[in-house]
Amino acid sequence: MQIYLVGGAVRDKLLDIPVKDRDWVVVGATVPEMLALGYQQVGKDFPVFLHPQSKEEYALARTERKTGSGYTGFSVHAAPDVSLEEDLLRRDLTINAMAEDSAGNLIDPYQGRRDIHERILRHVSPAFGEDPLRVLRVARFAARFAHLGFSVAPETLELMRGLVATGEMGHLVSERVWQEMQRALAEKSPAVFFQTLRDCGALADILPELNNLFGVPQPATYHPEIDTGIHCLMALEQAAALSLDPAVRFAALTHDVGKALTPREKWPTHTRHEVLGAALIEALCERLRVPVNFRELAKLVCLHHTACHRAERHDAGELLTILEQLDAFRRPERFEQVLLACEADARGRTGLEERTYPQAALLQKALKLAAAVDIQASIKSGLRGADIGAELGRQRLLSIQQGLALND
Repeated sequence: MQIYLVGGAVRDKLLDIPVKDRDWVVVGATVPEMLALGYQQVGKDFPVFLHPQSKEEYALARTERKTGSGYTGFSVHAAPDVSLEEDLLRRDLTINAMAEDSAGNLIDPYQGRRDIHERILRHVSPAFGEDPLRVLRVARFAARFAHLGFSVAPETLELMRGLVATGEMGHLVSERVWQEMQRALAEKSPAVFFQTLRDCGALADILPELNNLFGVPQPATYHPEIDTGIHCLMALEQAAALSLDPAVRFAALTHDVGKALTPREKWPTHTRHEVLGAALIEALCERLRVPVNFRELAKLVCLHHTACHRAERHDAGELLTILEQLDAFRRPERFEQVLLACEADARGRTGLEERTYPQAALLQKALKLAAAVDIQASIKSGLRGADIGAELGRQRLLSIQQGLALND
């Protein structure tokens, strides 16, 4: 029995970045031998075990053979005669197909260290093209390591295009697609994930609502970049700079999806794109089984980003209406998420990346003024039922008017 550290831990050590998780491959062992040593078996499709003390994952060396469609259409062979090199050969990228023995020696049969040095994401073998999930994984790694200068090898991108052309992407289950997308949204350069999917043709299958925005023009006065798809990726870049929250990033990415529904004869204006977009977001979130917090935030940003951008032109009544529509009094944390996504939208435009967003400060001040209203005295004086809500609204409006010196 020989045990090797494999995959991301070896890669990240060579990249000199913190190692988060450690995975191990066991060569020359059987399931009974692992169980006898106290390992707990957890793998359903192939033998994976938890170490009795560290609880890290140990998998028996294995090979795979394509037997059907999708990322689950494989038969797995795990046996003592499977070599380390055979196990590494089934992995996706060369930088993930390295191992380290107990003495710290690097085993690198597929030139992963070279590709780390050259900052290349390259497939290990032609078997890469058998698994549609690997298209999403490569795009995610591109998003993770773009800031270090990594890019996808041309021959790997070509394999990805070929895989997309077979229709295999359609066999991915929604939950797995969202899992990869959510992880990508948390990476350092999330926009690279979606751009990579577009480059290989997969974006049309994975997120057609975004893909359909490319080529849709917007008024150059407000959008020097003109193209709506480019703008949404720029907004995502700005959201990544403003917030680590994947939900904020998702909202920034999807805020303008309704513009794809504008009739061509109406271009470059997009009347009612906010309402149209909210319906599209609801549909895509239902399709991908997107969590409720992502869904609700994205719809709010889509519906109200234009109103937030115009905050400085609003009177006190209109500001109060925005706060109420955003449920800012009950959900102040989500209100802050909305403002971050709106700021990302405002800055996600060519030449305007460094602009300030005073609308956020104005809306925050309006909320503070309105939330400071104490209605208890009115209730004690005998106010009841609907009259309480009406009086609360009146006092909140007055507070905003006086605090911001606005007139209705």
